[in-house]
Amino acid sequence: MTVEGLAQRVARVREEIARVQAAHGLSQPVAIVAVTKGHPASAAEAAARAGLADVGENRVQEALEKIAAVGTPVRWHLIGHLQTNKARFVPGRFALVHSLDSPRLAEALSRAAVKEATAVPVLVQVNVAREPQKGGCPREDAPALVAACTGLPGLAVRGLMTMAPFTDDTGVQRRVFGELRELRDALATPACPLAELSMGMSGDYPAAVAEGATMLRLGTVLFGERTG
Repeated sequence: MTVEGLAQRVARVREEIARVQAAHGLSQPVAIVAVTKGHPASAAEAAARAGLADVGENRVQEALEKIAAVGTPVRWHLIGHLQTNKARFVPGRFALVHSLDSPRLAEALSRAAVKEATAVPVLVQVNVAREPQKGGCPREDAPALVAACTGLPGLAVRGLMTMAPFTDDTGVQRRVFGELRELRDALATPACPLAELSMGMSGDYPAAVAEGATMLRLGTVLFGERTG
């Protein structure tokens, strides 16, 4: 698969989103974050031409190289694990960090944001499925982490993120995504509504949409298998 035909693939994804929402009586906006990890910078340019204003990268270094190379205005999302020593690269470069998973990282991002006199929008990543190989704080730690983040200068907590297990079992997918939505509903306040739910990737995004996702992180379904 190449960037040729990307607009048609985006259209098919949007049609599937609309179909699932109609089937479940949902109408919330759903943003598609085009994940360009392992693809050249031209993939981000192609995403923008196909009407996708949001581009996601897993690694800070790869993201910085593409940010420098891409001339088309896009909103860059950092969706992979972020080491605390890389927090200084985030302010002013990323529209949203999806993977805040510890108080230590929150404090590092806060310091970096204050130093740059700006705010860093973040999502708290929750390991709902309790998979040891995946990032995210345990569900029971999420309330304290959200509270800590909202109390730090320079951080703007926008919502929650999770990943489902790699399985074709739609029931498992929906259970994980549903638990994140329920957690969001329990933690949301008028001052911090946690409006964004980043959940759903190429293999499970219909289940995420059915459970109320507002952001999908899609790579393979748009660009094919990555090269790196």
